[in-house]
Amino acid sequence: MKRNATAVWNGSGKEGNGTMSTQSTTLSNAQYSYKSRFEEGVGTNPEELIAAAHAGCFSMKLSFVLGAAGFTPDKIDTSCDITLDSGAVTTSDLKVTASVPGITAEKFQECAEDAKANCPISKLLNCNITLSATLA
Repeated sequence: MKRNATAVWNGSGKEGNGTMSTQSTTLSNAQYSYKSRFEEGVGTNPEELIAAAHAGCFSMKLSFVLGAAGFTPDKIDTSCDITLDSGAVTTSDLKVTASVPGITAEKFQECAEDAKANCPISKLLNCNITLSATLA
């Protein structure tokens, strides 16, 4: 399986702007710029897209891990904060709260750690990955 996306950049690094599009068209010429990346400008940026990818991948992997352990989650709610420092992504901080009938806190933590270590985006990232896992 392959997925793709494109980015088009116009102009200089600081004054220019660009667009990003995904194969699924969920993003279609989504605007990004220096301001949307490093300040508080309108538009997206690569780091928030990585955060969304990591949160989504982790949540789905956790659902599979829980299922393999005999549990069906009612809801998995994950947020992810990506830290960009000195030109490198240094941290991906996952925070998950889930409602999983019949699971103990210890088993949930074990499943969450498994998902953190084994989701494809975790395996892709070359940074410190932290996890806070809570049962609702």
